[in-house]
Amino acid sequence: MAMLLLELAGQPFNKTAHRRHLQQRLPARSSGSIEFKHANISAVLLEMGYPYIRGYQPRANFQRELLVDVVGRHVQRHRLLDDLTRSAVERPAVVAEHADFERVLTQPPPRPTLAVREPPPKHLQVPVKRDYFAREAQNRSLGEAGELFALKFERWRLVQQGVGQLAEQVRHVSVEDGDGLGYDILSFEPDGQERFIEVKTTGFGERTPFYVSANEASFARDQRDRFRLYRLFDFRASPRLFELVGPIEQHCQLDAVTFRASFA
Repeated sequence: MAMLLLELAGQPFNKTAHRRHLQQRLPARSSGSIEFKHANISAVLLEMGYPYIRGYQPRANFQRELLVDVVGRHVQRHRLLDDLTRSAVERPAVVAEHADFERVLTQPPPRPTLAVREPPPKHLQVPVKRDYFAREAQNRSLGEAGELFALKFERWRLVQQGVGQLAEQVRHVSVEDGDGLGYDILSFEPDGQERFIEVKTTGFGERTPFYVSANEASFARDQRDRFRLYRLFDFRASPRLFELVGPIEQHCQLDAVTFRASFA
C-alpha cells in the first residue's frame, strides 16, 4: 500500500529495497514468492476498482477469501488512497514531443476466461467510493492526448511501411467530423484499405478496465475486419499500446449494461 500511494502521488520508490526488507522479515519466502504475492494483491486491488502498481501484473488465480479480506482492511485504513486515486485519474495529460514509436506496440493481455465467478461474501466486499476507471474515461485531457499520440503513431507506422502518401491522409475524424462515428482516427493498411481506430487511454497498467459506448461496440462488430481498438496504457510514464481487432467482446469481458471492458 505504501508503494501504491507513492506511485499515485508521482513520487519515486524502490521496489527492490522494499522486497529485500520483506525478505528479512519473511526468511522462508523467496524473492519470486514475494513478487508473486504482490501480483496477487494487484488482482485484488483491480477487482476492488483500484489501480495496481506498475510492474506487478495481476494474476488470475489467488486465495480469494483470505487475501481479499486482508487487502480490504488495508484499503479502508488508508484514507489517502481515495484522494490520490481521484487526483491521478483527473490529472491533465499532454503528448510527448518525441516518442520512441519502435517500442510502443505490444501484445494484448490474454483473453479472460468466461467462467462465472461467485462474488466474495458480503463481509469481504469492500465499498469503493467511486468508479475511478469510469472517471478516468471522462478525463478529456487524457483522452485527447491519447488520440493525438495514436495519430502520430499511425502516420509513423505507414511511413515505416513505405506508404508515406497514405500517412498524409490519416485523419483525426473525432475532431474534424465530430464524435459519434464509432471511431476516432481514419487510417489505412499498406494496400489502401481503410482502418477505423478507436483510442482508449489510461495512465495505469495494461489490464486496467476501459469503457466503450454502445455505438462503438456495434461499429466494431459491423466493421470487424477494419476496426481496431488501440488501448494506450502507462501513458504518463512510458506510453505503450496494444490493438484489439474486430468485436471488442472477442477480447474482453464486456458488460452488457455498462459496456465496461475488462481483462480479469
